[in-house]
Amino acid sequence: MPSYPDDVNPGQFVGTTQIYDLNKENLSETEFTTRLRQNFNNIVMALNIKDSGYYSQEEFVNGQLYFPDYTRSDSANSTPPLFRQVFRKVINTGTLPDTGTSTTAHGITFLPAAGNTTFIATRIYGAATDQAGRIMLPLPYASPTLNQNISVYADATTIYITTGINRTAFTVSQVVLEYLKF
Repeated sequence: MPSYPDDVNPGQFVGTTQIYDLNKENLSETEFTTRLRQNFNNIVMALNIKDSGYYSQEEFVNGQLYFPDYTRSDSANSTPPLFRQVFRKVINTGTLPDTGTSTTAHGITFLPAAGNTTFIATRIYGAATDQAGRIMLPLPYASPTLNQNISVYADATTIYITTGINRTAFTVSQVVLEYLKF
């Protein structure tokens, strides 16, 4: 495993090989079982905090963790704030528009809470495909030619994709929304 400076947290990693030589180490059955369970627990803990490569059209927790929000802690609560889970949802947004804005409902429910919104966006990204021309574009798309840019944003109910030129050849597109809910 690579070495890191002391101020860098490399995340959770598990060794690839665990060897228990019962003869050399003179392990009892209890010690062996304990080590095996500890190793299994390390694997489960590492797995539970890894970013999922699963891109679903249903909202799900993707394994990313955001830093604790100490501004939202309750002084009466003795439990410190925890890392916050990130949710992901993929939305099919269809054909890109011809010099305008397309709208697609994302279906995510954000409930109001005491005058605040109940979510924080962490990432919005996607891709569009012109299947006939075999061309792929990232969403959003930035170009030095202003009318070729494609903007993507979302509000509480809808995803908006705006193009400056005709992009209707891009008949397949998806947008991925990642966000915190509380």
